[in-house]
Amino acid sequence: MATTNDLKNGMVLKLDAGQLWSVVEFQHVKPGKGPAFVRTKLKNVLSGKIVDKTFNAGTKVETATVDRRSMQFSYMDGDYFVFMDMDTFDQLHVERKTVGDAANFLIEGFEATVAMHEGNVLFVELPASVELTIEHTDPGVQGDRSTGGTKPAKLETGYEIGVPLFITTGEKIKVDTRSGEYLGRVNS
Repeated sequence: MATTNDLKNGMVLKLDAGQLWSVVEFQHVKPGKGPAFVRTKLKNVLSGKIVDKTFNAGTKVETATVDRRSMQFSYMDGDYFVFMDMDTFDQLHVERKTVGDAANFLIEGFEATVAMHEGNVLFVELPASVELTIEHTDPGVQGDRSTGGTKPAKLETGYEIGVPLFITTGEKIKVDTRSGEYLGRVNS
C-alpha cells in the first residue's frame, strides 16, 4: 500500500477490482479553497486505455509489484515470441497480442524489457529506437530530392514505414519504436 503522495511515473497501481494501471503522469493540486487532491493520467496495462482519475491527497492506493527483466528475443514459435532471460537462460513464450506493436521492430538478438506480474507477462517494451535494415524500397526519382517527400520502405521485420527519397535498399536506418517513424541513417 502507498498513498497518493507517493505516486511516481511508471508506478503500477491495482484499482477497480484488481485491474492494473500504470501512472503516466500526476499532479498535486492545492486549490486556494478546499482540500488538496492529486490529478492523474492512468494507462491500463493490459488494454492500453488511458483515463484521467482524481484522488484526494493522502488517499491509500494499492500498488502492484511488477518485475521488469531485460530479455533477448530468440525466435518465433508459431504465434509465440520466445525471449531468453540473459541471467538464468530460461526461455519465456509470449503471445503475439501481448507483444503488440513491438513485434514490428523485433529481430533475433534484440534486447527488450519484459514486464511480469504474478507470473503473467503484462507487456514487452523496446528501447526508444532500434537499428534495422531496409529490405526493399523503390529507387528515388532523379530530381525529386529537394521536395522532402517520402516513399514506402519494407524493413527486415516485414513492417513498412515512410523514408526519405534518398534511402536505398540494404541501408541501415534508425527507427522510433513508439511512433514507427524514420529517425535517420546509421553510419557504418
